[in-house]
Amino acid sequence: MSIADKAKNKAEELAGKAKEAMGSATDDKDLENEGRGEQAKSNLKDAGEKVKDTFRD
Repeated sequence: MSIADKAKNKAEELAGKAKEAMGSATDDKDLENEGRGEQAKSNLKDAGEKVKDTFRD
């Protein structure tokens, strides 16, 4: 996995965490769920990159 991909996935995960926290603080369930979705998407991308790395080696 390239360092750029790792950084992009981590930034997406952190943005998701921020949205989730903001939604929780303001009682905005839509924003909270959007943040959780972004985190899940980032984790899936990370897992896919790890699988690709396994098969490359």
